[in-house]
Amino acid sequence: MSDKPKVTGYRQLTDEQVVLMNKIKAKGNEIGTLVDELRCTDELDQRSVSTGATQLQTGFNVADSRCCPTR
Repeated sequence: MSDKPKVTGYRQLTDEQVVLMNKIKAKGNEIGTLVDELRCTDELDQRSVSTGATQLQTGFNVADSRCCPTR
């Protein structure tokens, strides 16, 4: 693990944490694409779409921090 670059100010992630982090990021991108599609749907209440998008972003941020806490 010591051959991996370390980000200044953050601890080194384990291989398992890197895999989990990448899964979280990939799923977040997938959900982001779906939210973009919902935003292009005129029949939907866009305030609700925005609220849902914010809550999803919060959830993914929490998942990131719980999976791979820094410092």
